[in-house]
Amino acid sequence: MYKAHRIIIFLVVFACLILIPVALNVGNASEAPAPSIDTPEINALASIEGHVECVESLEFMRAEHMQLLDAWRIQNVRNGGVEYTNAAGRVFEASLENTCLHCHSNRVEFCDSCHTYVAVAPECWDCHVGGESQVNS
Repeated sequence: MYKAHRIIIFLVVFACLILIPVALNVGNASEAPAPSIDTPEINALASIEGHVECVESLEFMRAEHMQLLDAWRIQNVRNGGVEYTNAAGRVFEASLENTCLHCHSNRVEFCDSCHTYVAVAPECWDCHVGGESQVNS
């Protein structure tokens, strides 16, 4: 092949340039934050019931809370105030302010710590309480 050695050298240099950012950041990832659930409401529930039960399971809320809140938003806007029945059959008001933020009143330690870590700025705070302390993205 004509000028094959130049093509191979170019590909090696190109691969090195592409991999430099990856090589420089290996092992530099920061640890994911642990959201604080130390609020008066949650502590009161824990002392009364022995355990705290959220709208859904902890695993579900960690993975799917944004989809749940988005579904609540769509239902509330189109249907007015609606109720949400969880997997265990308990009924909750589908409300960010009256349900979620009632217990998780520590927005900076609970919501913002993870949202800042993953560099997202949820639209929730455009309308709901606490909109003045926007997450910087």
